[in-house]
Amino acid sequence: MTELLAVVAITLLAVISPGPDFAMVSRNSLLLSRRTGVLTALGIAGGVCVHVTYTLLGVGLLIQQSLWLFNFIKLAGAAYLLFLGIRMLRAKPASDERDVDQPTLSSLGALRTGFLTNVLNPKTTIFIVSLFMQVVQPQTPLAVQLGYGAFIVLAHGLWFGAVALFFSTDAVRARLLAVRHWIDRVFGALLVGFGLLLALTQSSR
Repeated sequence: MTELLAVVAITLLAVISPGPDFAMVSRNSLLLSRRTGVLTALGIAGGVCVHVTYTLLGVGLLIQQSLWLFNFIKLAGAAYLLFLGIRMLRAKPASDERDVDQPTLSSLGALRTGFLTNVLNPKTTIFIVSLFMQVVQPQTPLAVQLGYGAFIVLAHGLWFGAVALFFSTDAVRARLLAVRHWIDRVFGALLVGFGLLLALTQSSR
């Protein structure tokens, strides 16, 4: 029971902490559409599923032990965040009302954006690998570990799904869409900041 409570508590704290996933879902929900935001959240859950899978297979330990592999993932994630952030920083004011409401991201694109934002985030790697290596006991049955993994994926999906629903409500969007280019730039600056922080942070593993 203690192990279960620890997994639940640590997972919930990790999920709600601000980061690239939150910034991406918020931006896509607010500036594009509810559907885009929810699909981005589902993409994030898919990325978490990848982290859980390789951790249960033992590959996560290899990533944790291999400095070059960890740094490769870290730099790839930083480059992706910088690419997205710079593109958002270049956002321009909408020329007319039609531009305000026109989605610019396909369903597949939204899923891909959420997936890559999460799967290339080494902090998620550290969180999940550390959770299974330090909190979950070696003698814990595989079925229980799979249950923990399913909970972690579900927690991410539900939380970011809720974030998408909130930022896509009519009341929120009506107040903010008029200055969407500034919002895009703010989220772009956040992603650039996350990317630079990720690239420049020394590994302390």
